[in-house]
Amino acid sequence: KDFLSCTLSLGMILLSVTLSVLAVLTTAINSLVITAIIVTRKLHHPANYLICSLAVTDLLVAILVMPFSIVYIVKETWVMGQVMCSIWLSVDVTCCTCSILHLAAIAVDRYRAITDAVEYSRKRTSFRAAIMISVVWLLSILISIPPLLWRHHKINAEDQCFIKHEHIAFTLYSTFGAFYIPLILILILYYKIYRAAKILYHKRGVSHLSKAEMNGHTIPKSSDREQQSLETLSPPEKSVSEPSTEGDRVRLSAQSPNVQPHRERSLQRQRISGTRERKAATTLGLILGAFVICWLPFFIQEVIVNTCSSCSPSSEMANFLTWLGYLNSLINPLIYTIFNEDFKKAFQKLVKCCNYY
Repeated sequence: KDFLSCTLSLGMILLSVTLSVLAVLTTAINSLVITAIIVTRKLHHPANYLICSLAVTDLLVAILVMPFSIVYIVKETWVMGQVMCSIWLSVDVTCCTCSILHLAAIAVDRYRAITDAVEYSRKRTSFRAAIMISVVWLLSILISIPPLLWRHHKINAEDQCFIKHEHIAFTLYSTFGAFYIPLILILILYYKIYRAAKILYHKRGVSHLSKAEMNGHTIPKSSDREQQSLETLSPPEKSVSEPSTEGDRVRLSAQSPNVQPHRERSLQRQRISGTRERKAATTLGLILGAFVICWLPFFIQEVIVNTCSSCSPSSEMANFLTWLGYLNSLINPLIYTIFNEDFKKAFQKLVKCCNYY
């Protein structure tokens, strides 16, 4: 018995330390993103204001939600009273819903930026970004409040803190509003973004070819605004069309005194286009994959538990799925900034400043 008790205690200590590390990392990384956007003038762009608001939301999850969840899991009972329970659940549901809706708002912003680059660049102002952020927060509150208000009409045990809907209407309202509708929207938009990016990358790959190379047909060059839109999906890379070494230049000069052979240039442009398409697909795959893996299991569980009275997962499984969702607040700032060169440079400057002091 003593050995079993010791093993359980060590397991609980390890679990609490692991969850605490996740909470600290989530706090640190989201704080880094917010600070980088605030202090770096080059990042003062409406698209980055949405990312900053997302980081604020995920930071609230790390500070106001995760610590109470850790205590609840370690104690295996709710010890902070029902008033605190109601406050914690309100913040939890609202912030997690807001984080998900921010991802949908970012998808809408990127879709508009890449499919209507010239017109949307005029509309993409700080004021419009503020309106989008306000709408996201308002929708989050409207989706979260009704199920929480209904909870007050039910009798809850003093040592428990959770939301269970006895009416399927509340389950459908909360789960579809907070996840399933945003999920469908995000999947459709990112599919369209990838198709549009593929076309624009191809345009940019062939737009530098001469009239002779295009059999006498002129292909219009993609605009600067289109290129900026593409860079939200993958970072710019060094063109492979330029000879990288003196030997290459001598070899190319020997082949043709003035210009690179048409066929070779065409193949190089195609390789550039293909590389950028793959990077765009990788970025979008990471965004969608992280979102679906983190949140889909939790919301499937929510539908099953609240529609099937005899279906109840173990506390360990429920805690695992909940924290899998919380993990998205750690992944979001990494995915939405790591592929952007401006963010990388801003992070490096901040880290150097911290090390200096």
